[in-house]
This record gives sequence, C-alpha cells and structure tokens, in this order.
Amino acid sequence: MTTTHTLADPRVEAALDRMFAHAAHDDATAARLRAEHGGAMPTAPQEHADAAAQIYMPISAAGGRLLYNLVRAIRPTTVIEFGTSFGISTLYLAAAVRDNGAGRVITTELNKHKIAAARRTFAETGLDEVITVLEGDARETLSGIDGSVDFILLDGWKDLCLPVLRLLEPRLTPGTLVVADDVNMTSLEPYLSYVRTPANGYHSVTFPVEDGMEISCRLS
Repeated sequence: MTTTHTLADPRVEAALDRMFAHAAHDDATAARLRAEHGGAMPTAPQEHADAAAQIYMPISAAGGRLLYNLVRAIRPTTVIEFGTSFGISTLYLAAAVRDNGAGRVITTELNKHKIAAARRTFAETGLDEVITVLEGDARETLSGIDGSVDFILLDGWKDLCLPVLRLLEPRLTPGTLVVADDVNMTSLEPYLSYVRTPANGYHSVTFPVEDGMEISCRLS
C-alpha cells in the first residue's frame, strides 16, 4: 500500500527546499544587519521585526517533522503559531492539519514583507485554505481568537513567548500541547521556568532537536 502525505507534495517539498536554502545564509545576513545597526538590532518588537525582514529564522527540518507528527497525533481543531517569519514551520503545521482532514492554522507576524512572501508560498503550495495570517503584534491579534486552542507553537521573539502563552491560557483545555523552539536562548528562560513549574499546570519535556524544543502538556 502506498501512503501519501502533504509533506511529499512536490509543491510543498520545493517551497521548503527553497526556504531552507535561503535560511542557510541567515548568519551572514544577521551579521551584516547588525553592522548596519551599529552592532545591535533594535529591541522594540516592530522595529526588530522590520530590521530582521531578510532573516528566515526557521525551525530545523527535523523540528518540522516533529511538529507534523504531533499535530497528526493529537488532531487539533485550532493550531496557533506565534511567529510566521517566511512560513517554514507554518507549512509543516498546515500539512498536518490538511492530512487530518479538519482544523485550521492561525499564524502571526509583524513584518509586512514576510507576510506577503509567506502568503505567496501558502497559495503556491495549496495550503492557504487552512491558514489564516494575522498581521500585527500577537499580544493584540490573538486576543480576539474564538473557541478553544488545541496546539500552540511559540517561535516568535523569545521574550514574548510567556506573555503570548498567558494570553491564550484561558482557551487551553487539558491535553493541549504547547511547543517552544530554541530552549538554549537566554531570553526564553522566563518562559521555561514557568512551564517547568508544576504549579502552573503543565508537564514539560525538552526534546533534543537542533537548538531544542520544549514540549509542554496542559494538565488542567
């Protein structure tokens, strides 16, 4: 028996290959941009997002496949992604939602250039029907989400991961999975401390893929 899945769709494969190839130059691009900004990037979210408009900042391919499997397994109705960038991780999430046969991906991004590029990619891959892109500060755009949230990927600015999670917590049900990327970054430490404290209602495990993913299950 031949089993097909959306990640094997030539359109999706081509888009991921193209974006990962561009992302391979992120370090050089970031170094050039830091030099242009006097050695440091702006700290305000919108200014930082605009300064980093050429940087892909992707999850790894292995991390993407992990996300795909997690979404296939728990079959969420609503997937929230904080931090679209150019849409690499969004494609993995949307492919899983499409293959589940139901659900939606709501993703958030600040930079207009990245939003336009991501939307083109979503249309080219045929996954735009299951993806909604919210433009603006996630702390504002996600405040109007209706219904429960069943799966969250936090991969935007690390210092905002905890505020975004706290914003969405009233919509989480027991069993909701929350995944945060790049556990090695010091700016994610307040978030990690929160989800690793049992009294806050999560059971959390670090998965050793690339820079590490924290997978937290909402317990109550």
